[in-house]
Amino acid sequence: MVSVKLGPANFSSCPNGSSQWIWDVLGECAQDGWDKASVGLGLLSILCFAASTFPQYIKACKTGNMDQALSLWFLLGWIGGDSCNLIGSFLADQLPLQTYTAVYYVLADVLMLSLYFYYKFKKRPSPWSAPINSLLLFILGVACTTPLLRSAGSGAAPREVFRGRTLLSVEPGNKPFTEKEVIGFAIGSVSSALYLFSRLPQIRTNFLRKSTQGISYSLFALVMLGNTLYGLSVLLKNPEEGQSEGSYVLHHLPWLVGSLGVLLLDTIISVQFFLYRHSAPSSERQPLLPS
Repeated sequence: MVSVKLGPANFSSCPNGSSQWIWDVLGECAQDGWDKASVGLGLLSILCFAASTFPQYIKACKTGNMDQALSLWFLLGWIGGDSCNLIGSFLADQLPLQTYTAVYYVLADVLMLSLYFYYKFKKRPSPWSAPINSLLLFILGVACTTPLLRSAGSGAAPREVFRGRTLLSVEPGNKPFTEKEVIGFAIGSVSSALYLFSRLPQIRTNFLRKSTQGISYSLFALVMLGNTLYGLSVLLKNPEEGQSEGSYVLHHLPWLVGSLGVLLLDTIISVQFFLYRHSAPSSERQPLLPS
């Protein structure tokens, strides 16, 4: 992962800043213990999200029924939310750490979708396999080239001001949204909605099967932990100078609602894992999604 060295001159614009490496690598102005805790929790949440898909890859290879265990709409909603984060990090000119992390999430989603269609078409060959593979390759190409385009576009204008971790950079005080902030807020809202609605088809799929076999609980456990850490990291961070706490929460509302809402729905899925822990799938012989 490439880090951007903003230079000592820029660090002077961080009042009372005490962590040079946090400023250099993340662009965060960590002024006290609360800010440092916020950064630490944010980094831990990234690790949880990054590691969450690996248990499902292993589970899919062992069981071979990923196309029946996971809802297609759950996967599409997930990749839609991550794609919004990627687009937002590009349009809002975010730090490389954010952009590369968003690219990784999309690549992990593409791999998950690829496994889903691999097992689906392996059992039931379909004329749609070639177009779907082409679409996945297109998404893969877009995800890989986005950071390159971003780097080329940002080379002419050096970064002079501190930018936050979220898609929406908040200026001190209760100032009106800038055009870039409106874009970030809108994309963040769409992303949060996609994350939320993606869970409903999976809850329905588990209910219809009366089973969670073929799904790794670690996938949801790590996502729940990541969302908890992310929500805490946002709430622990101090508002910028001159900005009220209410204004700070308002500007981060889409991400907080998305994280806490997904946490609630993943708790429901966790209850399903408990209820169906000894149940055999009751509908493995019929498709779970209408054709």
